[in-house]
Formats: sequence, C-alpha cells, structure tokens
Amino acid sequence: MKRLLWTCLFAALAAHAQQEPQTVPLWPGDAPGAQGNEDRDRPTLTIFLPYGRQTGVGAGVVVCPGGGYGALAANHEGRQIANFLNSHGLAAFVLKYRLGPRYHHPIELGDAQRALRLVRSRAKEFGLQADRVGIMGFSAGGHLASTAGTHFDAGNAEAADPIDRLSCRPDFLILGYPVVSFTTPYTHKGSLRNLLGDSPDPKLVESLSNELQVTSQTPPTFLFHTNADTGVPPENSVLFYLALRKAGVPAEMHIFEKGPHGVGLGNTDPALAQWPILLANWFRTRGLVAGR
Repeated sequence: MKRLLWTCLFAALAAHAQQEPQTVPLWPGDAPGAQGNEDRDRPTLTIFLPYGRQTGVGAGVVVCPGGGYGALAANHEGRQIANFLNSHGLAAFVLKYRLGPRYHHPIELGDAQRALRLVRSRAKEFGLQADRVGIMGFSAGGHLASTAGTHFDAGNAEAADPIDRLSCRPDFLILGYPVVSFTTPYTHKGSLRNLLGDSPDPKLVESLSNELQVTSQTPPTFLFHTNADTGVPPENSVLFYLALRKAGVPAEMHIFEKGPHGVGLGNTDPALAQWPILLANWFRTRGLVAGR
C-alpha cells in the first residue's frame, strides 16, 4: 500500500513537472541573420501550458513583451500574461525576439513569424488546434504583433524545413497599448529608431506603419489602451481600429481614462484590472476557450 502511494506521488510530481515552463530555440542551430552566439543572438519561446487542459477547443497565444525594440519586459508583459492566459485554458508562448540596435527589421518580424509557424507545427503536442494560434503584444511588442498580423504568408511549400512550409498568419491579434504608426505625430520614435536605424527608407517606414497595411485578411483584433498614455499615445490603437473597421475585420477596442504606459495586467488599478476580464469575454465570443 505504501509503495502504491509513493508511485502515485511520483506520478503526480512528474505530471506537475511537465507543466513547468520550458524554453526552446526557434531554430535548431544559429538563427538566420545571427551576428554572434550570445544569448541576445538566440531567439527563443518559453512554453506555458495550462494545467489540466479540458478537451475541446485548444487555442495558443504567442506573447511579445514590449521594451521599445531595445529591451524586453519579460515579467509583467511576458510571464504574468502567460499565467493569465493559462488560467483561462489557453497555452502561452513567450517570445524572446532579437533587439535593436544590434538587429533591425526584418529580423524581429522573422522571429515572430517563425514562432507562429513553430507553435502551429507542434499544435497536436501542445493540445491546440492549428487554426487557433494567435499573437499578443504590448507596446513595441504590440507593433511586432500587428506587423505579424499585416505581413504574413502561407508558407513555402518547397522549403527543406517542414516548419517553414506552414502559414505564419496569426488567427487573432491582441494588442496592449501598441506602437502602430510610424508616419504620424503619434510615432514612438525610440521604437522606430531601434527597429529601422537612424535614416530608414521612407517606403520601409510606411510599410511598417501598420494602420496603413490592414486588409480584409488581417485577423480579428482586441485592443486596449489608456487615454493618459503619453509614451505611446492611444491614437495608435484608434488608427488601427478604424482601419480594421474600414476593412470589415471584427475588432474590439477599450480605452481607459487613467493609467500610464506599460500597465501590464493592471492589477493595482481597479479600473484597469477590468481589461483582462474584457479580453476573457472576447475569447469566449470568438470561441477560443472551451468549457468555460
């Protein structure tokens, strides 16, 4: 009897260990365009799977922390967000993408696209449906997510790597106080400089001003921002929302009166703490959570 109890205990501990986050590289060797072999040259995904996943619809979210394309807010815009997503039955994959000024576009977008393809390639293993893989980003990470939602392809059927044969189009977007526009007075100049350098080609700047790139194929989108955000003005979200509306893309936007830039889950503010609840309702509306 005692031996059976120990066996059950070890089995439970093993199951729990399997739920602990694991970090994997986006590519098995050097990443394309790598300028070295340091940690900053190796983009990764940290995998957070929900405990005791229910059967039914399985959705996953690639999470892009912000940091002006020069750093990553990996805690309050990464791990904490992953834990929130897990609490609602979604798998989360926190992306460590390469940063400027060491790296410029298209490296960051390539990392995000590879992350989407990689998650989709392992969907069955993660308990996901391959057509339920979205991307979420905050601040500059929101720019990266919105870029992934407006610049995508169906994959290369002739690619030697089977992962590269898959689509990198996200199935939905979640944008928190995102950098969106590079061609208006609302541009976050630090993100622009880190991503494109000091003297970028105006055509490239326009192509990455994502409110100008929305089409009917842009995924359904949830946005939130604060009116008091002076770091990245809320006009960024408004412009993207209006472009989605014009293109006929389902969209939901919430702009809160108070709150600084970079609030994360907003747990310390009773008003801002409502945005994750609104997002959870949006998940239900779009059929992205099951049995809840």
